[in-house]
Amino acid sequence: MPVPVPRQRNIPVAETAPGGAGGGDLTLLVIEDDPTGTFSVPELLDASGTRVRIRTARNLTEAERLLTDDVHCILVDLALPGRAQDALGPLEHVLRLAPRHAVLALTASGDAELAAEAVRVGAQDHLVREELDGRLLTRAVRYAVERKRADTAQVKLAESRLRAQENARLERGLLPTPLLEGSDLRFAARYRPGRSRALLGGDFYDTVRTPDGTVHAMIGDVCGHGPDEAALGVELRIAWRALTFAGLCGDDLLSTLQQVLEHERESEEIFATLCTVDIAPDGRRAGLCLAGHPTPLITRHGRAAQLLPYDDGGPALGLLPRARWPRRQVELGGSWSLMMYTDGLIEGRQGPDTKQRLGQDGMVAMINRQLATGLDGEDLLEAAVGEVRELNGGELTDDVAVLLLSRDGTRP
Repeated sequence: MPVPVPRQRNIPVAETAPGGAGGGDLTLLVIEDDPTGTFSVPELLDASGTRVRIRTARNLTEAERLLTDDVHCILVDLALPGRAQDALGPLEHVLRLAPRHAVLALTASGDAELAAEAVRVGAQDHLVREELDGRLLTRAVRYAVERKRADTAQVKLAESRLRAQENARLERGLLPTPLLEGSDLRFAARYRPGRSRALLGGDFYDTVRTPDGTVHAMIGDVCGHGPDEAALGVELRIAWRALTFAGLCGDDLLSTLQQVLEHERESEEIFATLCTVDIAPDGRRAGLCLAGHPTPLITRHGRAAQLLPYDDGGPALGLLPRARWPRRQVELGGSWSLMMYTDGLIEGRQGPDTKQRLGQDGMVAMINRQLATGLDGEDLLEAAVGEVRELNGGELTDDVAVLLLSRDGTRP
């Protein structure tokens, strides 16, 4: 039976679909083999001013040729010739061919079950041949286009959430787990990436105890704040751990890490600063190496916190070929706390109304104020990062990593 679509142009429609299709014209590709030319009308116009241009194809092969980027919706006649045994075949073919397009199925009045199946396999809606007119067709096309857009947005949102969850799990798994079994040192750390909604930034740290009883700690910072820098930081941390367990220390270790950086970085402009400490098994002495990194802060029992003296450190990794990094011996004493940090902790402002940076001197004064209140360990680091953020007047733009190793020499 011919579809009674009016053949005059500019058919007014009293009822319009809410939301519309953005107010622009729409193109409908009709796939049907009707010798009477039911869909020969070139376009329809509804009361909202939306034009629906109609393009017809007699078979799927012709439809593929006519399916250009300006087509918004496809109407598939499920009664195409030769499809009696597979009525949904043309529809499934179109869904595979045009996964981003809205699709409508055209059925006869007695094919309610087939119509429902068409929607189940992916069509946005179905139309009944005997009930079809110009008003119904324009409204169905607009609804189908909007429904497809909503479905696509929902799928993208779900995929985005899934990627975010997977990234969070991945980043959480890449955060370091200190290996200090058998050591009397206490460990605490705080990490705050500068990237919004990220768990990892370009800063990295780690702590391990080797079989000889030496505790090795390091903290570093890859220049930049993106995911590539975060990935490079993870590579350097893992390489440091492997090289440390292999027995490398001091200049040999840093030279090898520089080779890793040079092979893994995306451009020669990328560098990384690093601070390494190896604490003797008795806990009273340590070797310190700096590669363009701020010197650690030490607090000894009954004394104010101060920066460790270190004036002859080497350059950041990746800046100079064949650079050297001297190792300096440091006396720690019996009871002490050693705080290692990245420059994100000291580059924030001293207050929301000033552009002056906190700096190392400001950080030392801040830590001493907090120590005077009895804070230590995790509480000290939490208070330090929180105060730095508060002084800055909001979130810090740089990554922040802080590591604290402590020894109580009064314990047996």
